Amino acid sequence: MMHQTSILYLVLFQGTIIFSQPCQLLMTDAAGGRWQLLQKSIGISSMHMQLLNNDRVIMFDRTDFGKSNISLPHGKCRNNTYEKALKVDCTAHSIEYNVLSNKFRPLTVHTDTWCSSGTVMPNGTLIQTGGNKNGGRVIRIIKPCSDGKCDWVEVKNVLEMKRWYATNHILLDGRQIVIGGRNQFNYEFLPKKKGAPNLYSLPFLNETRDSSYIENNLYPFVFLNGDGNLFIFANNRAICSTIRKARWSRSTRRCQVANRGAFQAPALQCCCH
Repeated sequence: MMHQTSILYLVLFQGTIIFSQPCQLLMTDAAGGRWQLLQKSIGISSMHMQLLNNDRVIMFDRTDFGKSNISLPHGKCRNNTYEKALKVDCTAHSIEYNVLSNKFRPLTVHTDTWCSSGTVMPNGTLIQTGGNKNGGRVIRIIKPCSDGKCDWVEVKNVLEMKRWYATNHILLDGRQIVIGGRNQFNYEFLPKKKGAPNLYSLPFLNETRDSSYIENNLYPFVFLNGDGNLFIFANNRAICSTIRKARWSRSTRRCQVANRGAFQAPALQCCCH
């Protein structure tokens, strides 16, 4: 009995030590990490990036700011008469980074991806939408590959409206919803269903815009709950609703989330899933 009691006291004593210093113990592994410079330059500035299911990271930047520091392969050039900075551009504005080999290769993006949006489909394909100027209604598709041959495929005029600073989110049925964008108080779906409307109004985005010059509701935060409800946060307010037959349910719930300034672009804060 004495032996069992001693063991019990020992366990309790050790437990007291562990739980009295939880942060120190839990952070031990993290504190042992370190930053390491893997590449001095990848040739582009990474405005957007997405990790694919094959441990490749797709990175890309706007195309309207002149040359990058990495050339397109095989002497290719991008010809765009709408570009003000450079109408013939032989440099890449997107790359694929291989995490395991620490190598990267240039990719070809033709239209301006500045402040575009996108999401990964259930099959691992990255579908990226919108952007500035000639990229506003474009969708860009890249499928994961291991042979170094995959590249962006761009399809023009797929989006119903120009999407600049929009937000995309995957849905339970495998489609993605594209919400908002500058001066766009609506949403649409990709891929589109035959016989269904291509565009749906979302007045909430107009209600949360502070002005036509400082919207403060760009790139709305969107979360899909397990019950099918979409939580959308814009400016300092939010709604939560189920999409039924592509329309918002009448049971949409509204809530004032913050009694303070805006959380969206241009007064941008961070949002993580």
